[in-house]
Amino acid sequence: MKVAVIKYNAGNIRSVSFALERLGIDYTITDSEEEIRSADKVIFPGVGEASSTMRYLRERKLDEVIKNLQQPTLGICLGMQLMCRHSEENNTPCLGIFDESVQRFKGESLKVPHMGWNALEKVTGWLDPTLERNFVYFVHSFYVPLTSQTVAETNYGIYFSAALKKNNFYAVQFHPEKSAAAGVKVLQSFLRQSD
Repeated sequence: MKVAVIKYNAGNIRSVSFALERLGIDYTITDSEEEIRSADKVIFPGVGEASSTMRYLRERKLDEVIKNLQQPTLGICLGMQLMCRHSEENNTPCLGIFDESVQRFKGESLKVPHMGWNALEKVTGWLDPTLERNFVYFVHSFYVPLTSQTVAETNYGIYFSAALKKNNFYAVQFHPEKSAAAGVKVLQSFLRQSD
């Protein structure tokens, strides 16, 4: 199996690559359209800011490449948010794979960014069912509300989407590469997908 990790101006790509190495997965970090399209699986990771990242993707036509992928594709953290239609972060139009608007956490009682370990709830779909009530690691200021495409949720002041799925697109708000044994299960769940 050949995995392409999309290279762009976002952090945590190395963390994802180390996690794949630990699983013995053959991967390439690339921004080449040909390499991305020919991979068996694609991972779209990210830590960063929505508008500058979307600008970078559009300048390199990577936005069109990602939207039109046919193989299983996993968005992580910012990658998941950019797969949505719009982000409140600097009023940014995004890829529109998921028809959702990414919102900022609000409320004086909430510390933002949300950083820490939260339990997954209502785990369904592509995720290993044994992940129910497992803790995974989050770092984010924006979230995707609950939707018909939510396959796991968690709570930080409100319930929000911890994971999504639509067709061949998979996404998680948390960082599986930093989530210990639970994160390994998440990556293995994705790598087993065949659509």
